[in-house]
Amino acid sequence: MGGGKAPKSAHEIPLTCLSEPTKGSAGRTGFWRTFRPILDRGKCTKCLLCWIYCPEAVINRDADDYPIINYEYCKGCGVCAYECRTKALTMHQEER
Repeated sequence: MGGGKAPKSAHEIPLTCLSEPTKGSAGRTGFWRTFRPILDRGKCTKCLLCWIYCPEAVINRDADDYPIINYEYCKGCGVCAYECRTKALTMHQEER
């Protein structure tokens, strides 16, 4: 089974999105949200389940490996918060 060296940790595996958030025919879609996911870095274990399950591929990671959300395209579906095992992501009402 393949002679390559196995990664030692999840952070050695490069993140490769199936798609990239981009301006579509409807423009930037973040204004559709009623709720926005907010990250509590104190609870985050950097497991990146939020990134895996995000249907819009708007979650990336910062230099410290914490998830960052591109709010210009996040539609506020809440899948990331639902999948977060530590509840580090919670949904908050948008202020307009």
